[in-house]
Amino acid sequence: MDEAVRLALAKWPNVPSCTGWLRLSRRGEWRVPEGPVRHAGLRDFIGRNYQATPDGRWFFQNGPQQVFVDLDYTPTVLHLDDTTTLRTHTGAPVSTLRSAWFDEEGCLLLECEHGIALLDDRDLAAFCAHLEGDLETPGACITLSWAGKRLVVGTLRQDEVAARFGFTPTPGG
Repeated sequence: MDEAVRLALAKWPNVPSCTGWLRLSRRGEWRVPEGPVRHAGLRDFIGRNYQATPDGRWFFQNGPQQVFVDLDYTPTVLHLDDTTTLRTHTGAPVSTLRSAWFDEEGCLLLECEHGIALLDDRDLAAFCAHLEGDLETPGACITLSWAGKRLVVGTLRQDEVAARFGFTPTPGG
C-alpha cells in the first residue's frame, strides 16, 4: 500500500466505501462506467493498492476510501510475458503454479501464489504449448508443464469458482 494512502487512512478513518463503480475485466483491465481506465499512473496506483478483505471482497484503497471491485471472473488475471513468464494484471511476477483447470467455456484457471487467476484469453493459444494431451476430447487427461513441474489440468464450472476460492464477485450487490 502506498505511504500516501496510509497517511490518508490515519487522517480520515471513517470514510464510507464505494461500490458499483470499478470492475476488473476478464482481460485484467480496470473499468469504470465510462470505459477502461487508460491512464497508466492511475492503473498502477489501483494495482499497488489492490487487496482483499478477510471475507474475500476485493477493493483498492483510494486514500481513506475503500473502492470495492466487481469481478468479471477472478480477482487476478494472468498475462503471458513470453513463453515462460507469467505476470498478474497488477504486474506481479508469478513463480509457482499450484493447480490448473479448464472451465466449461475453455477458459484456463491457474492457482498461483497470488491465488486463483484467469489466464487472459489472448494468451491461451501461446500458453497451450505447455499443455500435453488431447485438448479436443472432453474428459481426456491434460497435463501442464511449467517451471519444471507437471500438473494435471482438471475441470471446474464457472459458477463454482468464487465459492471454491473464497472471493465475492460483486461485493456491493
